[in-house]
Amino acid sequence: MCVSRADKSSGCSAVDRARKRFESDKIERMETAAERGVGPGAAFVVGPTGAGKTAFAIALAERLGAEIVNADSRQVYRGMDIGAAKPSAAERARAPHHLFDLRDPIEPLDAAEFARIARRTVAEIAARGRPALVVGGSGLYLRALRGGLFPGPPAAPEVRRRILADAGAEGAQAIYRRLAAIDPAAAARIDANDAVRIVRALEVYELTGRPLSEWHREHRFAGYADCGPCVGLALERGELYRRLDRRFDAMIAAGLIDEARGLIAAGMDRGGAFAATIGYREIGAWLRGGSERAEALALAKRETRRLAKRQMTWFRREPGIVWLDPAHGIEQALKLFTDYFNAGRARHDGTSGASGGTDGGRDRTAAGNGRA
Repeated sequence: MCVSRADKSSGCSAVDRARKRFESDKIERMETAAERGVGPGAAFVVGPTGAGKTAFAIALAERLGAEIVNADSRQVYRGMDIGAAKPSAAERARAPHHLFDLRDPIEPLDAAEFARIARRTVAEIAARGRPALVVGGSGLYLRALRGGLFPGPPAAPEVRRRILADAGAEGAQAIYRRLAAIDPAAAARIDANDAVRIVRALEVYELTGRPLSEWHREHRFAGYADCGPCVGLALERGELYRRLDRRFDAMIAAGLIDEARGLIAAGMDRGGAFAATIGYREIGAWLRGGSERAEALALAKRETRRLAKRQMTWFRREPGIVWLDPAHGIEQALKLFTDYFNAGRARHDGTSGASGGTDGGRDRTAAGNGRA
């Protein structure tokens, strides 16, 4: 390992230097508040794609006087509206919504950066005296926000370039197979087409000598103790899959193919979110002549069902989630969140029973349907 400036001239690589920096400041980084979860001030609605999170959260937000913070890793991208199942303009008008349309699809937004932006947004909402509801199905985004991320090594451009060069020479599946060989647990959670996460997992292993999944297990529950309540929406698997098929048919009818075609024409399909997002990826392949239309749409439906299954597996392993039926759990969620926000307001005001706008919604109605 590189231990001095003189070593640089004698063959010490950038990888060695990055590894040394990581080892030297690892303890300090573990104790840095910026690596921890969001802390008090937000409640969470999570679950697999298609479970009904949007309608459920908007109904809660109306009765709580809350603002909604997006935690869907595809809804942060501009132009990916239909295929990412973003809330409609009418739905957004029913409650303030945040963290949609932050980036173009070719501009990455990793979990650590998302968590920093989301923490700041939650703090701003709290400063206005309103509750925040964080809503989404992206497990790593939510883990970063609820529990914090492990203090991983900084990016090593030399390592990334080499891994990406390998992918270019051998194909993306080759680096995925490499990850599966050294870290099967991480590979099981990462889509084989998600180049950003595959490269990061390989980079962490090369820089630290330990698999990414091992780091995650060690850090896993570090910041959850200060986290607000979390409700997960669960449906019987067959019903969820039927919903997903119907929703995808509705997306096609609403213009998903034209949306994908427009993103391709604008050059927004060059890797990044477009290539990693179910629906856009399969339609893009068909539009470029790589498959038949019916084959592409059938594949997109199948991959969506697989995504939902992976999301449920992820969330079942996460701590502190109260699982509810989206059709019947609104009152239970309302009580859980009302108690939490009222307790926080009482602590802040130095009183007991302060309720302000978080009154359980006895003078408001919870109506409406949406997508999740």
